[in-house]
Amino acid sequence: MDRLKVAQLMEEQGLVPLFFHPDVEVAKQVLKACYEGGARLLEFTNRGHFAHEVFSELSKYSNNNLEGMVLGVGSVTDAATASLYMQCNASFVVTPAFREDIAIVCNRRKVLWSPGCGSLTEINKAEELGCEIVKLFPGSIYGPKFIQSIKGPQPWTKIMPTGGVAPTKENLKSWFDAGATCVGMGSKLIAKDLVKDGKFEEISALVKNVLAMIREIR
Repeated sequence: MDRLKVAQLMEEQGLVPLFFHPDVEVAKQVLKACYEGGARLLEFTNRGHFAHEVFSELSKYSNNNLEGMVLGVGSVTDAATASLYMQCNASFVVTPAFREDIAIVCNRRKVLWSPGCGSLTEINKAEELGCEIVKLFPGSIYGPKFIQSIKGPQPWTKIMPTGGVAPTKENLKSWFDAGATCVGMGSKLIAKDLVKDGKFEEISALVKNVLAMIREIR
């Protein structure tokens, strides 16, 4: 999907669920659960051996069964890995740290990339290299006040905190009131015990509830 459309969808939804599971069939169930809960974005984190093979199967499954679902990859730490996932049809690339080499390969393919930044200098550099939405990571360390401070001198900057975001109205309100464009949420949204026990309907319900809270807060 076009990078600007991905950025727009991130802003409209306000939520980017993220998860990893080594089993393709389990991963498909989680993806479907998020979709049925209303999510139209999902970040598959690049963890574990052969993670790109799982992602490739998820991408094919999504294209054939989940109309409008946009898949991206997270925890990417080098340009080669970013290129590998783009070859597997990743529509966006998220990194834990700012990497210029990843920016270059993503820009070449017109794919949205969201680098983990922790200072105004890093954010400025990322934006100079074409970043649409900056990832604030780890969000639990910086907190909502960091976003509020950045938005003062740079109201145009769009930030997605990841880590430290919880599926509660109080927590979500603190991030969005501070100026977050969207939030990334992993284990607190897609809990390991729910996945392990096959409680995919509960994951759907939680995703639906979080999206509803975000709409209400905004």
